[in-house]
Amino acid sequence: MVQYSAASPLQIAVVGHTNTGKTSLLRTLLQDTDFGEVSSRPSTTRDVSAAHLLLKGEAVIALYDTPGLEDGLGLFAELERIQESKFRHDGPAQIQAFLATELAQSEFEQEAKVLKQLLHSDAALYLIDARDPVLPKYQDELDILRRCGKPILPILNFTASTESQAPAWMDALARVNLHGWVEFDTVSLPAYGEKPLFEHLSTLLPSARELLRTILAEREQRRAHKDQAAKRLVAELLLDVAAFTVTVKEKSQHETAVNTMQAAVKAREQECLERLLELYSFQKTVVNLPEVAVSAGEWESDLFSPETFKAFGIKAGKGIAAGGAAGASVDLLFGGMTLGAGTVIGAAAGGAWQTWQKYGRNLKHKVQGYYDIQIDEAVIRLLAARQQELILALNKRGHAAVEPLRLLNREQKLASPDRFKRFLLMARDNPDWSSINSRYFEDSSAREACINLLV
Repeated sequence: MVQYSAASPLQIAVVGHTNTGKTSLLRTLLQDTDFGEVSSRPSTTRDVSAAHLLLKGEAVIALYDTPGLEDGLGLFAELERIQESKFRHDGPAQIQAFLATELAQSEFEQEAKVLKQLLHSDAALYLIDARDPVLPKYQDELDILRRCGKPILPILNFTASTESQAPAWMDALARVNLHGWVEFDTVSLPAYGEKPLFEHLSTLLPSARELLRTILAEREQRRAHKDQAAKRLVAELLLDVAAFTVTVKEKSQHETAVNTMQAAVKAREQECLERLLELYSFQKTVVNLPEVAVSAGEWESDLFSPETFKAFGIKAGKGIAAGGAAGASVDLLFGGMTLGAGTVIGAAAGGAWQTWQKYGRNLKHKVQGYYDIQIDEAVIRLLAARQQELILALNKRGHAAVEPLRLLNREQKLASPDRFKRFLLMARDNPDWSSINSRYFEDSSAREACINLLV
């Protein structure tokens, strides 16, 4: 069994026609949005670039991003001429003979770089833009690459596109005896992720099978840990907002308090957003979520806008209306005006008994003439919905994607409504659990238990 290490890594060449997504594939596998240059311009990659996949901190797989093949037809004709000599049945020798010609240094310079790298690699990933029709130049490229004598795994890219011609490509590959391929969209990842790619590659490279399986298992474990960390970030956000409490005595203070709370909640959500993007290795400067939208890392739609609630299918409950009707010091509906002083902010005041009964708040402040203002449950549900939608979108987004990430604004169902209800009850009764209340914040095992209800 071959032992791969940083000194002797498994070497994989990523090859294909110009602009098929070779650099994009590497960005996705590396989970690095900065690797190489990705654009719609032909021949973005002009030289061979190397990157590495790590196993326990050691670079055990070297991935080589190669220039695009541009003149498959011309190169095929040149190799046919060489084939007529003594190298008729020796593909690698034909390629070596070609690399020694002047044409390899001039007219076919880019193709020569690709072939030279493939000869020194253990296998190749051949990128195909599934939106393109099967043309003779692509078939010639495949024939040329096969002459290098190395295993080739075709990768059908952009299969999520409505223009995909994947079935035609599968048929064409089978006709040249390539019966194993992988559909892997580097922009919109399939639900099964990168698993088929590693599994097919391990079939082509028996000596590297154990290595590839180990790397895949580690990556899947890392993804599970990442998803768990994301859930915790969201749970901490929801706890901070649900427990956030401002106490006032004078009615004249209410509007100022409400505006301050809205700003604080928006800032706290922004902090969560940035940490989620960092967790999934995306730069906030290149992410735009125009629906609930994030542009340059900031939410564009107003968290406290009625339109935002409507987009997520969240309705203001009876408790809000009842609180307003009972003379709550914050006008919860505010005469139908857009947001204004206290829209969607819940107030424990006056006759708002339903709110108090629901959250179990004690009435000490009422007796003393103070009012506790807390964020309404509808806002908390909205926060939960759009963080959940964002996480789903990030999990499906390839690191090669350059188009803005757009959410669907669909309502997300709570995995456990009963646990969420318990979470709210505990949070409401413990304002000191909110880090937004920095003066009174106190961490504890009970606070941790509350967070764990949602993790």
